[in-house]
Amino acid sequence: MINRRRFIQIGASAMLVLGSNRYGWSLSSSANAVKLRIVATTDLHSFLTDFDYYKDESTKKFGFTRTATLIEQARKEVKNSVLVDNGDLIQGNPIADYQVSMGHKKGQSNPAIDVLNFMKYDVGTLGNHEFNYGLSYLDSAIQQANFPIINANVVKPNTDTPVYQPYFIQEKIVIDELGNEQKIKIGYIGFVPPQIMIWDKANLDGKVDAKDIVKTAERFVPILKEKGADIIVALAHTGPSDEPYQEGAENSAFYLADVKGIDAVIFGHAHRLFPNKEFIKSPNADIEKGTIKGIPESMAGYWGNNISVVDLTLAKDQGKWIVADGSAALRPIYDIEKKESTVENHPEVVALLKPVHEATRAFVSQPIGKATDNMYSYLALIQDDPTVQIVNLAQKAYAENVVKNLPELKGLPVLSAGAPFKAGGRKNDPTGYTEVNKGNLTFRNAADLYLYPNTLVIVKVTGEELKEWLECSAGMFNQIDINTENTQYLLDWTGFRTYNFDVIDGIEYQYDITQPARYDGDCKLINKNAHRVINLTYQGQSIDPNAEFLIATNNYRAYSNKFPGTGSSHIVFAAPDENRQILANYITDESQKKGQVSPNADKNWRIAPIDSKLKLDIRVETSPSEKAKRFIQEKAQYPMKFIEHDDIGFAVYQIDLSK
Repeated sequence: MINRRRFIQIGASAMLVLGSNRYGWSLSSSANAVKLRIVATTDLHSFLTDFDYYKDESTKKFGFTRTATLIEQARKEVKNSVLVDNGDLIQGNPIADYQVSMGHKKGQSNPAIDVLNFMKYDVGTLGNHEFNYGLSYLDSAIQQANFPIINANVVKPNTDTPVYQPYFIQEKIVIDELGNEQKIKIGYIGFVPPQIMIWDKANLDGKVDAKDIVKTAERFVPILKEKGADIIVALAHTGPSDEPYQEGAENSAFYLADVKGIDAVIFGHAHRLFPNKEFIKSPNADIEKGTIKGIPESMAGYWGNNISVVDLTLAKDQGKWIVADGSAALRPIYDIEKKESTVENHPEVVALLKPVHEATRAFVSQPIGKATDNMYSYLALIQDDPTVQIVNLAQKAYAENVVKNLPELKGLPVLSAGAPFKAGGRKNDPTGYTEVNKGNLTFRNAADLYLYPNTLVIVKVTGEELKEWLECSAGMFNQIDINTENTQYLLDWTGFRTYNFDVIDGIEYQYDITQPARYDGDCKLINKNAHRVINLTYQGQSIDPNAEFLIATNNYRAYSNKFPGTGSSHIVFAAPDENRQILANYITDESQKKGQVSPNADKNWRIAPIDSKLKLDIRVETSPSEKAKRFIQEKAQYPMKFIEHDDIGFAVYQIDLSK
């Protein structure tokens, strides 16, 4: 078999040479060389229009209406191309919320499927969020697609039988470099993180199972080859990892480069970019060429802000098509450095989406109540915050009402855990903050405050588990060295996700961040003797490790078995209601009773004052907007001084944590 990881010669006349175009290698004189382009999207999350429904204004930074133009351009540049989607398609945007609440009930087709049909996608796969609305809703969406939607590792319970079409072999007529028609067979196979069984347990338990991605690939790739696939493209809704492979891994994209027979990997899930300088130190990555161990791989961000363009050079070897070489690149819809769009909207896609766009704007404009103060998340990662406070107030009120009717739980303190869902993304979105102005509130605001279609779950924990839960959240912070005047950054953007920074209301506590983190970003114990949570009290009294508490949270957290106090054994009540609807109802009820709801943060937690003989230079990133600047001046719990804007666009502040 030809080794694609070095220069090779195919026959007497086909030598690989470096091509002059940006997409990789070319066969200089082969009579049967074929150039094939794979254009891919991932993690669209129903961000179909270039419109921010939370702010009720247009945007240039996301939206499939612009992505469609990029796709059309990329396909017109070449003779041979295929178009694929990598999942997380039907959930994540108010358009999706409208479809679930109104459109689907009226028999309207799913708009996310409509636009992919219009653009003539060749194949798609499932993402983890496809399961958020249940299997019947997903089945309906799949049936509407004019292209195969595949997945190989979701199986029937206690079997190895795939629930969905596991793979697809496309017979495609292509034009070779001499202008002749050739026939190739492209095999596609799809994967999703097996963690869906935890994240969507309520929808999936007892109905399906999920297998390891790599082992499933090793099982099916030979089958695809036996059935005649010349090349194989993995549509892997999974993220990257440089950690050694472990069975059941959530992020397995890089491991697929080791699976014999896979020629290209389209991946996603992590909402990151590959190839990208972020991965320059990854041991097996060539970010110039866009490969992992010589295999082209690409991840195109999220919300349609990029497309993947994978270019493969095919040649025949002993009568069989092989991938002689390949490369991957990204194309953005917005140039961050120039601060300008790279493409305009696709007029036909805009026209197609106009009815659902207008219906969505009306849907999210439904009034739900009033608020006494602004709810902005600019400081949500460093101090108690109104955007998390309002969610916790709603969850706590709902849980207290539930517990009244459960005698076995009567008398147990009810707490609530909420996290900042919009606080800079993954250090990739300086505009990604919750901004809800005081005054009249609509469902748009509730959706901005609570992004996901999670359902409320109540867990029972001990005082010790409660403390350890908070220790997991404390991984949000880097350890601060009190013995240096060098610049230190407060937030661990790389190792921790903001949606794991749970704030638990109903108790009081502080974080001593001069101590090392006890847990890593996956809530795995890394420093058993480290303790950051101090002064933990309930109603002014130190918390007994053996005391019992109830915590209202969401199904994602409750079933994860990641944070101490979570997992099936701790669940005492699983509500049928979504957290977001619970929030909207709370705002309505409070507004009816009191005229308006008060979201002011109660400051039940803080970073413990740092005592140092030196003047520490601690810095934190947040929104660069003037609105954020004014909010920080008014609401910051610690003295903060603007320093600069970083290369991504975040505002960098120096923060004094000595007080």
